Amino acid sequence: MNTTVNFLTAENIINESRKHFHMMVKPIGPVCNLACTYCYYLEKENIYEDKKAMPSKFKMTDEVLEAYVKAYIASQPTENPRVVFAWQGGEATLLGLEFFERAIKVQKKYSDGRKMENTLQTNGMFIDDDWAKFLAKEDFLVGISIDGPKDIHDAYRVNKGGKGTWDRVMRSVQTLRKHKVKFNTLTVVSDLTAKHPLRVYNFLKQIGSEWMQFLPIQERKATDPSVKLKLVTNEYEGETVVTEETVRPSSWGNFLNKIFDYWVRNDVGKVFVKDFDTALEAWCGYMPSSCVHSKHCGDGLALEHNGDVYSCDHYVYPEHKLGNIMNNDLKSMANSAMQSKFGKDKFDTLSEKCKSCDYLTACYGECPKNRFGRTDKGEKQAYLCEGYYKYFDHIAPYMHVMRSLIAMKKPASEIMELIRKQEKKEKSKK
Repeated sequence: MNTTVNFLTAENIINESRKHFHMMVKPIGPVCNLACTYCYYLEKENIYEDKKAMPSKFKMTDEVLEAYVKAYIASQPTENPRVVFAWQGGEATLLGLEFFERAIKVQKKYSDGRKMENTLQTNGMFIDDDWAKFLAKEDFLVGISIDGPKDIHDAYRVNKGGKGTWDRVMRSVQTLRKHKVKFNTLTVVSDLTAKHPLRVYNFLKQIGSEWMQFLPIQERKATDPSVKLKLVTNEYEGETVVTEETVRPSSWGNFLNKIFDYWVRNDVGKVFVKDFDTALEAWCGYMPSSCVHSKHCGDGLALEHNGDVYSCDHYVYPEHKLGNIMNNDLKSMANSAMQSKFGKDKFDTLSEKCKSCDYLTACYGECPKNRFGRTDKGEKQAYLCEGYYKYFDHIAPYMHVMRSLIAMKKPASEIMELIRKQEKKEKSKK
């Protein structure tokens, strides 16, 4: 890792302050060609019941597309020469190349000389030569959702017929590499995945991923049959059960620690893992750029196919709707009292246990949606608290060393040689 930490996600490029907010765009809403058993977004179609029987109606219209692009560019600080668009789903590639070709044209229409950048998160089921040529030409950064080797990936990432998708995703990865498309990987960590940390990590390295994000499943489901959105937030007070795929706290800590131990000895500066980069930011005295571990949130809004704007991708619930791009000013929604409170509540609602924790500034209680665990005093806390504490406690000595190296204007990657010398010295004493 160099003295200046290099991040490849749009989130880290533009999430500097509320005036610099980011939007995750869902141009086809929750519609997807897969039926991943752990997906938290598929059920969002229940918000739009009139369209549930007609998935084609979830497509973003040209009018909404143009209104969004124009408003988003105008809302970004003019001193920033880059404006980053993030496209997700559902599965956004279901819209076809034509939609994204139109999006590029609209961006150029309103760019006013600024550089437009695009990221696309995809399950990789449709990437062929035509797609890859377009993505390379327009310099997209592509996020590929892949959970590891075939047996792990296919356990949950299945198509509508229940068949595994690994083979097709791997063909897409090869196609992206052939056309030199920039890509990184998003790996969902289930309780199954957590049992195989180094298998997963080394597999991702093998397929060419140099930037990895691990997303732990932590969902609870309402047992009340009348609840429309079964995967509830921490605000829900009814009876729930933790989903089968949810990773257990201790397993999550072990997963991160096993990968970190390998990475810190072999791959610092060569492979970037979001959790490790975010932790190093905290140890160096910066606010973690990831909303999950920042003191406040609210800078990452979500836009649905019809122009509805929500507080966050993980809070697409009716009570967290801020307005609609066709009727409301985007910047006003982002800076509204409702959104400001949403962002401040992340810290203000922390438990006393969190506020007195040794690793508060590296964690900040994780995402509020996942605070459905309980402290000894009955306060809400992150479900994965035990795992995160185990992880932060384990990496602390190494983070101190990397922080010192950076302070001395040396690359953090020098820690690998320091570890080798120390371990050789300890071995010779035995």
